[in-house]
Amino acid sequence: MPCQIIPFPQELRLRLPTIVGNVDYSRLCQRLEQIDALLRDSGAERMFVELALERWSRGATREPSVQQQGKFQQRSRRALRCEILRTLLQEEYRGFSCQLAGHPLYQWFCLVEGLEKIQVPSKSELQRYTHWLPTGQMQQVVHHLLGGALNNSGKLRLKEPLDMEEYFLDSTCLKANIHFPVDWVLLRDGVRTLMKATALIRKSGLKGRMEAPEEFMRRINRLSLAMTQQARRSGNKKGRKRVLRQMKKLVGVVRGHARRHRQLLDVKWEQTQWTRRQAQQILRRIDGVLELLPKAQKQAHERIIGGRQVANAEKILSLYDQDVHVIVRGKAGADVEFGNTVLLGENRQGLILDCVLFREQAQADSKLLFESLVRVWDVTGCQVAGVATDRGFFSASNSQTLRQAGTFDGLCPRNPQELKARMKEKKFARMQRRRGQTEARISILKHGFLGRPMRARGFDHRELALVWGVLTHNLWMLARLRKIKKPAKRQERAA
Repeated sequence: MPCQIIPFPQELRLRLPTIVGNVDYSRLCQRLEQIDALLRDSGAERMFVELALERWSRGATREPSVQQQGKFQQRSRRALRCEILRTLLQEEYRGFSCQLAGHPLYQWFCLVEGLEKIQVPSKSELQRYTHWLPTGQMQQVVHHLLGGALNNSGKLRLKEPLDMEEYFLDSTCLKANIHFPVDWVLLRDGVRTLMKATALIRKSGLKGRMEAPEEFMRRINRLSLAMTQQARRSGNKKGRKRVLRQMKKLVGVVRGHARRHRQLLDVKWEQTQWTRRQAQQILRRIDGVLELLPKAQKQAHERIIGGRQVANAEKILSLYDQDVHVIVRGKAGADVEFGNTVLLGENRQGLILDCVLFREQAQADSKLLFESLVRVWDVTGCQVAGVATDRGFFSASNSQTLRQAGTFDGLCPRNPQELKARMKEKKFARMQRRRGQTEARISILKHGFLGRPMRARGFDHRELALVWGVLTHNLWMLARLRKIKKPAKRQERAA
């Protein structure tokens, strides 16, 4: 049942205290005031609330009252602002809730300020704010913000409209929140997860005959230490094989105990203090590990005992995240990374116009060029005048297609002689020099807005966190482009 949005009231906002002597605080305060104005003037906040209200009303069993709708709209606005500020500060949920409780500036921005009582969101509420809208609808909010910067630069008080003359494209790897995927370490992870779940089931009152789960965890830890120490001893290959065989034997026992306790919980869950949904959560945790543990065991056998290589497409890199790939970067300090490919495109002003995270193994960069240009065209409604990339995006067909479309070809050629000849062109040389800043833009997004390391687990959560990071980054950059009204000079006293 569709609901019409209630106009936002003009709140009587509390005046922030004047802080003197700290330049960094003054800059942060000014930047948050600019972002607050951008959210209201661009209509991004209103669009976020409309999308959230549409999902909320679709799931309601009866038509909500005006008071209920007003509370939900205010909660949606708070969700948007809290997640933007938390992404900007790179805080975890518990730490951000604590900072919000004691910081008047953060309370003002997140619309939680009050006179007598201030109720800040808890860590669980902040986690719900992160998933307030799905990834597709969050991308609509990002596109709406870019459209406002392109068409309504005067209303947003920008010094200049969104620049579409030059477009810079590059790809990178968004690392997954996993440890280095050593084969025998996967066996240790599986034993730990299964025994922790089994301990929960036994604690709830459902028990089968077995040793204490903690004893199995102690055994796998001792075997892990033994496997690590084999690298320092002579004849380490035989030692590693011997320890791995002991691990495989222990894994078989653990799998049997976990399977029996899993069946016990599935049948007699009503005898516990849990609801069916809580029991299902534990069952899914056990099922996921039981499904992948034999494959991880076979992989470790092939590599350590058999001495045979396993293809990257068949490797298990994590028992908890299946959408992680081996990405060969070939760079100093990052020859191989584990995660997903990200395609990022920015304009001359540093605003991110296109950002895509690939679930499957991404194609070659040269095949991703025109897909990105089409997405930028769909979002902004106009064609970029020139494109600059590194040599990974270059191909003869790409250059020819760009020239036929009337777009300046700034792709870096693979042939050194051809690159040397093109560097004599002023525009090409200038765009290639500017393209180096896209590497810095990627680093700013990954380290300044996504975290080091990225805390989100699973592809869907990483993709949503990436969209939140792009939205916060673009708001921050647009705030820097806004005209700042200088305070009037004090009138000199008359003589």
